[in-house]
Amino acid sequence: MSAKIAMKNPLVEIDGDEMTRVLWALVKEKLISPFVDLKTEYYDLGLENRDATNDEVTAESARAILRHGVGVKCATITSNAARREEYALKALYPSPNATIRAILDGTVFRKPIAAAGIGASVSSWKKPIVIGRHAYGDLYKAAEMLIPGPGKVELVYSPAEGGKERRITVADMKGAGIVQGMHNLDESIRSFSRSCFLYALSEKIPLWFATKDTISKIYDGRFKEIFEEVYKKEFKEKCERAGISYFYTLIDDAVARVIKGEGGFLWACKNYDGDVMSDMIASACGSLAMMTSVLYSPLGAVEYEAAHGTVQQHYYRWQKGEKTSTNPVALIFAWTGALAKRAELDGIPCLGSFARRLEKASLDTIEAGEMTGDLARLAVPAPARALDSWEFVEAISKRMMH
Repeated sequence: MSAKIAMKNPLVEIDGDEMTRVLWALVKEKLISPFVDLKTEYYDLGLENRDATNDEVTAESARAILRHGVGVKCATITSNAARREEYALKALYPSPNATIRAILDGTVFRKPIAAAGIGASVSSWKKPIVIGRHAYGDLYKAAEMLIPGPGKVELVYSPAEGGKERRITVADMKGAGIVQGMHNLDESIRSFSRSCFLYALSEKIPLWFATKDTISKIYDGRFKEIFEEVYKKEFKEKCERAGISYFYTLIDDAVARVIKGEGGFLWACKNYDGDVMSDMIASACGSLAMMTSVLYSPLGAVEYEAAHGTVQQHYYRWQKGEKTSTNPVALIFAWTGALAKRAELDGIPCLGSFARRLEKASLDTIEAGEMTGDLARLAVPAPARALDSWEFVEAISKRMMH
């Protein structure tokens, strides 16, 4: 074998939990370390270490990504009451992804990984549809209240520096019901829009944005205004030079167009829309294990990971000595994405070529009929048998050795 590819600067490696942690080590050992003299700044975000550090390690890893510009992250557990008992945690910690996203002020982009023979449920789709989700505010930071009986519900704004209070009536409740108040921030929307335009330029794909501003004239209308403002002031000329189009439409029109279209664009969505639509795209493309997730910061830093979780039930089976058929493709593509970005930033063409070669070897393996169980159920023609994760990684490794 030829000499390993040298790296100039490290990327931030963020380890995780359960079955994805097992596969993380396997992918590094078999598919990356034999070819790359890997240079990383390592952070262990396994739940036990987050507990031991009172979750400070999560913030440290995010700040490291800002320093180095590129990170790659394994899936992590978001603690709940059951996990607290299982791991004897000192406290319930927030989602690591949410913490990192907040520090990077980032936007999440999810893109399906297409392999021939693993057909999308929507027959018209020929190219990947990338979902850009504004992961701040709206429903996810809403204030809610149960209303016990008749009365008036109001929105009230009291200026921090004094001045006239403003209030509007939400509803004159005629009986028991529910109310909800949502918010967003202009600067968060601007960061979201900048990240979307930066991603579209990087990937050389058109950008769509959709809201329901005909109904929500102020709230959704503000999103539309800020996107248009950022586009015209900061990105219009860049997009025109690159041949990248920006298209705004209503969310219901966007859904109709998506189902009938061929794909091949970035669909920027508000928080709830992005939550729902990313799962729809993932399901329609066959398997969540064939979906990448990229966190883009308007500050220039990028973090790559698989879109799926820690594969908890497979991990329990692995602990009993079973070799599971867990699909590692999205984990592999997280590593290749990070290595390719490091190669781009540091001017190392051979490292970028290696990343693309590993992606091709992974897809060639699937297209040759060697795949894990989740894909075997979808493949046409169906393979003779499904491989376990170790067999699948070994099959990719053999292709890389030739």
